Amino acid sequence: MPPLPLYLLALAVFAMGTSEFMLAGLVPDIAADLGVTVGTAGTLTSAFAVGMVVGAPLMAALGRGLPPRSSLLGCVLVFLAAHATGAVASDFAFLFATRAVAALANAGFLAVALTTAATLVPADRKGRALAVLLSGTTVATIAGVPGGSLLGALLGWRATFWSVAALCLPAALGILTGIPKRPARQDAADAPPPLRTELARLRDPGLLPVMLLGALVNAATFASFTFLAPVVTGTAGLGELWVPVALVLFGAGSFAGVTVAGRLADRCPGAVAAVTGPLLLLGWPALAVLAHRPVALLPLVFVQGTLSFALGATLITRVLYAASGAPAMAGSYATAAFNAGAAAGPFLAGATLGTAAGELGPLWVSAGLVAVALAVGVRTRAALAGTPERRLR
Repeated sequence: MPPLPLYLLALAVFAMGTSEFMLAGLVPDIAADLGVTVGTAGTLTSAFAVGMVVGAPLMAALGRGLPPRSSLLGCVLVFLAAHATGAVASDFAFLFATRAVAALANAGFLAVALTTAATLVPADRKGRALAVLLSGTTVATIAGVPGGSLLGALLGWRATFWSVAALCLPAALGILTGIPKRPARQDAADAPPPLRTELARLRDPGLLPVMLLGALVNAATFASFTFLAPVVTGTAGLGELWVPVALVLFGAGSFAGVTVAGRLADRCPGAVAAVTGPLLLLGWPALAVLAHRPVALLPLVFVQGTLSFALGATLITRVLYAASGAPAMAGSYATAAFNAGAAAGPFLAGATLGTAAGELGPLWVSAGLVAVALAVGVRTRAALAGTPERRLR
């Protein structure tokens, strides 16, 4: 049974995941309220993703000397403040700034939480710990994002910002009362290696390929997830009420995926990658070809969510194993890699919407990104096949 502090961390990840994804349904209202174009309002998503990429290593480096509980609590409180101030913003530039601050806090939290989660369990159970932590993100896609969109539709986008701020309160209390000042296996006299030593791990040939794989797989995931609504309402011809249904199905699949990864990522990561990678490569084109049939579209959305997060969570676990010599920075490496994918995937997918591929373009982009990931994976099989006892050096 995973320790209670893991679930407290997952609660904070749920609040932050809801914030990260909720803008997909709020952009038109924000644009109309603050007097900007929809395209301009959409840059709030890009600001958040870029802030996550930059903020993960930056915040982890700045907080290396702090106890994990202090870093986690500080990040949650800054995140809360950013949403409270964003909820009363009357100027788009100010709202943009609050999103950038929230992204830095989110990045710092996730970087420390990934590392802390791994220290709360035995050394060969990192995959299970990360499955609990990442369940906060997957539950956000199932309940938080549709709920936020509904709240925004009923009470306005500001109410959704206030709700995220409110979610941070129990998360902060849980961290304060449930997270030890220092990890159980870390002596108070212990200190992380010098920052230069931890950064040198990035030159390890076993680490960078896994980070690249993680970025590619996450780019494929968010390329299609971000633009799923036009496929549902356009190609499939379903009503707008089916969009949250599709999002919930994808989220339910993602929850199933991280659960599977939690059980298998420690013992047989290579097998997980060998099965899920080719199936993903088949699944995205199948979704593009069959998208006009709702009876095929909706089950495939669930399957692709499952496969994407099973592989993605496994790769996060492998990054932490590969970066085991960088205890303070390992979580930031995983966070930066996966958010680089979250930023690049929608950008590449969006560029196809004006082409002949139309609203199906993002699905084909996802297929292409998975194909590249598989090509990279063939050359880095050792990085995925390693076991906890034979960590990459």
